[in-house]
Amino acid sequence: MSKPLTDQEKRKQISVRGLAGVGERDGPQDQLQPPPPLHSGQGPQRGHQADYYFALANTVRDHLQHYYEKDPKRVYYLSLEFYMGRTLQNTMLGLDMEELQDIEEDAGLGNGGLGRLAACFLDSMASLGLAAYGYGIRYEFGIFNQKIVNGWQVEEADDWLRYGNPWEKARPEYMRPVHFYGRVENTTEGIQWVDTQVVLALPYDTPVPGYRNNVFFEGKELRLKQEYFVVAATLQDIIRRFKSSKFGSTEFVAIQLNDTHPALAIPELMRILLDLEKLPWEKSWDIVVRTCAYTNHTVLPEALERWPIDLFQNLLPRHLQLIYEINRRHLERVAELYPGDSDRMRRMSLIEEGDQKKINMAHLCIVGSHAVNGVARIHSEIIRDTVFKDFYEMDPEKFQNKTNGITPRRWLVMSNPGLAERIGDDYIRDLDQLKNLLKFVDDDSLIRDIAKIKQENKMKFAAHLQEHYKVKINPDSMFDVHKEPNKAWTPRTIMIGGKAAPGYHTAKMIIRLITAIGDIVNSDPVVGDRMKVIFLENYRVTLAEKIIPAADLSEQISTAGTEASGTGNMKFMLNGALTIGTMDGANVEMAEEAGEENLFIFGMRVKDVAAMDQKGYDAKSYYNRIPELKQAMDQISGGFFSPGQPDLFKDIVNMLMNHDRFKVFADYEDYIACQDKDPKGWTKMVIRNIGSCGKFSSDRTISEYAREIWGMEPSLEKIPAPDDPR
Repeated sequence: MSKPLTDQEKRKQISVRGLAGVGERDGPQDQLQPPPPLHSGQGPQRGHQADYYFALANTVRDHLQHYYEKDPKRVYYLSLEFYMGRTLQNTMLGLDMEELQDIEEDAGLGNGGLGRLAACFLDSMASLGLAAYGYGIRYEFGIFNQKIVNGWQVEEADDWLRYGNPWEKARPEYMRPVHFYGRVENTTEGIQWVDTQVVLALPYDTPVPGYRNNVFFEGKELRLKQEYFVVAATLQDIIRRFKSSKFGSTEFVAIQLNDTHPALAIPELMRILLDLEKLPWEKSWDIVVRTCAYTNHTVLPEALERWPIDLFQNLLPRHLQLIYEINRRHLERVAELYPGDSDRMRRMSLIEEGDQKKINMAHLCIVGSHAVNGVARIHSEIIRDTVFKDFYEMDPEKFQNKTNGITPRRWLVMSNPGLAERIGDDYIRDLDQLKNLLKFVDDDSLIRDIAKIKQENKMKFAAHLQEHYKVKINPDSMFDVHKEPNKAWTPRTIMIGGKAAPGYHTAKMIIRLITAIGDIVNSDPVVGDRMKVIFLENYRVTLAEKIIPAADLSEQISTAGTEASGTGNMKFMLNGALTIGTMDGANVEMAEEAGEENLFIFGMRVKDVAAMDQKGYDAKSYYNRIPELKQAMDQISGGFFSPGQPDLFKDIVNMLMNHDRFKVFADYEDYIACQDKDPKGWTKMVIRNIGSCGKFSSDRTISEYAREIWGMEPSLEKIPAPDDPR
């Protein structure tokens, strides 16, 4: 019998020719020469492998260049986060990188979903032939490395640049000044911002296969500085490119604001056009609105940025003047359209009154953009009907939906090569092709192969857990990512991952509760290997690429109306995990595509949550009525999971019993009933889910942005380099 193929051998069999900027060329391998030694204080073995890694990465980077045959319209994607992960394997799809890929550090320049979405979008922009640039901050330290010590989260610095980053290229010739503080003067030459503190912005180019990504280098003031720094440096670079181009029209520039973090692009562009380019207000404002578009990522009020006026006055005095003037003109229009409606004017103002006046950055984004979009249909409906209802009523044509997506290059071809090989390669550029699998949902051969691939992935991840977490699990158990012990039931390994912001006490206590439960369950001889509870330390892109292909069940259990979209749910679905979840975010559209019967849907819907908000939520009534829930809460509050500190989790208990705006207990019974379902034909449900993933490609999402917001047309045509035959 032939030896099973390794993941790397399977990747070699998956054709990715035809991706924009990645063709059949001999270059990188032919030109790789034995490198000179690095002097980085590494051990001999790492040093030798690192030398070859850096040589290969530098060679590949030099081939990932884009050459313009003409001056196309360009889109500039502004995001404070780009959670790129590793680059080598993603760039060299189809080649064996096993010995070198672990040398590379994760580029963790983001906190999670927002940054990972931005990374998927860059992949799709490159693959769709768009002249696109991602602008963010090149943080010296990425998101912290998480260690679990005695059950507690401990943060360590993520020194991801300690060995350097071969994928980037410094561009000191394009260094630009960024100004802070100072004061504003009215002079004979116009308004001037003087006596400022200057910080120099040094750009670094990091290519994404097919196109280039420009990436630059808490207290509230530091965060606001970061946000202004990235937009000020970005706009100077955009204007440099614009002035050096052939088209000469602002219609050839599009700027997408990924959440409110880059909102300062609006007043900064106004400052440049008014103070430096000497354009009149009306012309400047017209350019700003036609150029900028805003993506909203949250419906939670506390997550919508608001900055104190006093902070602006000190740090960005000219921008505060401009925001006041933008607001004055905006409110004049509101008063004209809705005369006498002072309450509406208060709600729609960019300036929030109160003990401390604040600037509402989401309102600034809406007023200063020609398009506003949510990231899942239900999310877009919520922001239209509730959060931004007044703005929608005034400018309904601005509001759109762009359901998020994921790149199949990283989240299937790279992370799950066994599955990718089995289902063919037509889907790589057109994920809708996966629907062809639905014709074979009853095919015994496909059912066996899908189940076998899943089991192989589970065995690999079980080995990873044993090596890195020192926990031995049953690979035949259900891998539940997110009963009695004597009763016959399916063994489960419950895995939960995530990082708590260093100052977020409740999140840290939740992690401690998870690890405490794991300590009890995992050492219980009666439970044995029928249940394990694992907290996945330092969850990041590279770890996600291992766990997602192995998961059987994906828990997407946010209270309806609180999750904007989610993309982890899509990654699990594409890799053959079934979803247990609420009708929230993109879960709604996943259920529509695959059929609600092929997901485990439970809990309140958005309208039910709204009705409960009206009548009031009483956690104690659920606690008193549901014995199982009462027992669980009593165990947590009574020290069953923390015998040395009985009141360790009192804050969590108090929050759940008295201050839980997510109404967790209200969904509890339905959740437990859904968990107890024992569906027949599990693998057939898996195939239906995989075959229904076409909508959730970031290629589809970016194509919609391009056509409906940016005024660009995606292309699958490869743009040749100058030395390629024509």
